[in-house]
Amino acid sequence: MFSYFMLFLALAIILLGATVFTNGLEWFGKKLNLTDGAVGSIFAAVGTALPETIIPIIAILFGSKESGHEIGIGAIIGAPFMLGTLAFFISGVAVIVNRKKRLDYPTMRVDPVVMRRDMEYFLILYFVAIMCTFISHPVLRISIAITMTLSYAAYALKTLRGDGHEPVAESDLDPCYFAPKSHDPHFFIILTQVASSLLLIVWGSYIFVEKVQVISTQLGISPLILAMIIAPIATELPEKFNSVIWINKGKDTLAIGNVTGAMVFQGSVITALGIIMTEWKLTHAAFITALLTFASVGLAYGQIKMKKTLTPYTLLAGGIFYFVFLILVFTGNI
Repeated sequence: MFSYFMLFLALAIILLGATVFTNGLEWFGKKLNLTDGAVGSIFAAVGTALPETIIPIIAILFGSKESGHEIGIGAIIGAPFMLGTLAFFISGVAVIVNRKKRLDYPTMRVDPVVMRRDMEYFLILYFVAIMCTFISHPVLRISIAITMTLSYAAYALKTLRGDGHEPVAESDLDPCYFAPKSHDPHFFIILTQVASSLLLIVWGSYIFVEKVQVISTQLGISPLILAMIIAPIATELPEKFNSVIWINKGKDTLAIGNVTGAMVFQGSVITALGIIMTEWKLTHAAFITALLTFASVGLAYGQIKMKKTLTPYTLLAGGIFYFVFLILVFTGNI
């Protein structure tokens, strides 16, 4: 019973951290005159990707060569899958729930240039990462991993430039939580708020993952399901919470950019670490997971590419792909 209590306490900690984090990042973007796309796709994405980044690294470095590498690869592959399916689905549901506050419903208030760029980078870099399983030459693998990391750096630089879009407006911001009476909080206060909220998110995610592992062991759940389903669900909670919070405020570029930006980071930098630090031999289950991820993200990308807009119904398809994966897992087909 104590483990279940701590599980829900961890959820509350993550939610509190995500709320404070989103507010701090909005003010951070305002201070640096950054666009919503830069704040959501770079700073929010990388910041909230810390929990799911730590898990595979710890598993690979400190676990046994066989099981540790298996858990690490499972977490690396599982993270983009959760974002491209479950996080998309939750974001779509959040838009539908808030439809009465949206005169432009069902059109989402996303920047099509930012969204298209995020998805293009992810689809290309993640495809390269998956194909690396067929490459055994160490020098070639390391070269590809380094190229992927440099590609992410180029993506980040391009996103930070903003392409002429308007920066975050003060009128769109709630008061800074660490300085609620100030209209121009000191930059140090904003950084302190962001750092403190990140610590809350990482702490809450750590407790959540720890208790999920205890409960899953008690229930007899296999390590494969733990690595590819349970751990990513837990560690992706910050992105999901952030997206719901921003969608409730009508800030869809921040919300979806938080998800797609994290996918680019995980599909390039984190997979590059997996390629360098492990043998990177993907299983049948990993390939199916990647295929479902490509299908879900590809649908959203297709709508953005052809119609220059995004609707919540396209994002809901992510839930279907996630459900298909669960059926395949629990029926023993992967």
